[in-house]
Amino acid sequence: MLQSFSIIFAIASFYSYINYKWLKLPTTIGLMLMSLATIVLITVSKSIIPGFYMFFCDIITNSDFKTLLLDGILSFLLFAGALHVNIEDLSKEKWSIILFATLGVLISTFLVGGLTFGIAKIIGINLPFLDALLFGALISPTDPIAVMAILKKANIAKSLGVKIEGESLFNDGIGVVVFSGILILTGMGEHHIEGSVGSEIGKLFLEEAVGGIIYGTILGFLGFQCIKSVKENPQLSVMISLAIVMGGYSLASLIHVSGPLAMVVAGIIIGNKLNIKANKGPTRKMLNEIWEILDEVFNGILFVLIGLAIHLLKFDFNYLILGIIAIIIVLISRFISVFLPYSLLKHSESSPLKTVIVLTWGGLRGGISIALALSLADTSSSEIILYITYVVVLFSIIVQGLSIGALVKKIYG
Repeated sequence: MLQSFSIIFAIASFYSYINYKWLKLPTTIGLMLMSLATIVLITVSKSIIPGFYMFFCDIITNSDFKTLLLDGILSFLLFAGALHVNIEDLSKEKWSIILFATLGVLISTFLVGGLTFGIAKIIGINLPFLDALLFGALISPTDPIAVMAILKKANIAKSLGVKIEGESLFNDGIGVVVFSGILILTGMGEHHIEGSVGSEIGKLFLEEAVGGIIYGTILGFLGFQCIKSVKENPQLSVMISLAIVMGGYSLASLIHVSGPLAMVVAGIIIGNKLNIKANKGPTRKMLNEIWEILDEVFNGILFVLIGLAIHLLKFDFNYLILGIIAIIIVLISRFISVFLPYSLLKHSESSPLKTVIVLTWGGLRGGISIALALSLADTSSSEIILYITYVVVLFSIIVQGLSIGALVKKIYG
């Protein structure tokens, strides 16, 4: 696995250089497009140089996308993203973010699941209802990694950016909990059902979501106190922050709380505590710089992996049709799941509908959805779900990611 990771890291670095020097695209999109082009070239080489083709396939297989993302890269990226979130700006949009990350995810899950089930039946694809709901659960949360990477290049209003960024950071953890709850219904989850299914899902939510927030709060305050106590030693402060992420995330899985939510909360607390005037100095500067570098590094690796791992799919015309229709279903469901919660709140802007449109188009999907789809390897519908997930994610990152800036300019310009 280390060799595969090293090669993918080298590819990501090389593609980042090409994108920076010549393509000038948002990094995630540039890396994704070059990775897809690489897949085409490698597929062509299958009959010419079969040994090279098999070597490349082994690299992708050995990298273990699901484990690498969910148990490794995700913790670094969530913490790095949360580290630079202003808690005062976040608190101003707290009700929007809370509703989007909870009610919005649930509405979208059932809309996407129900509509996908119906369309699959019409075009002759056997996709059980609960499996369709699993697809709805894994595709409904917006991906914080993709969202934050694209937002850096999109010139949008601060309040709108906070809504999109805040929602994407928190709905990831909630989405995983919803996904796990539906797994319980299908009988494929890791939890042993001792009581009713409803009580088991409620218990799962309390343990994972609420427990993750509480655990992240404790981790954040303890981590900040440790960093503050050695503020004259920036290198040690960086080591402590890495220990918080690596050790804290590993412990979260052992005590059955949401690691993603814990990393977000810990990152927000540490970042905001460090960025107050009293803590300005070399420690703050080094922490910010190191975590910005780690953010760039792991983002590059992730989006190269997303592009390269497409070789895992076997072409199927019916699946492709369902995937294309799923793009429309996901966008419609996203609009409704944002519009309904947003209509419950009071707003200062003159045209809330414009905000809903931007939130709909700016709700990108990414690596987390693919990783969750890959985790369904033992199910009868796993191939279908992975296929349509990939189609939606590629459209989301490339088409929505490239056009979100232009859309914002057109709507608010």
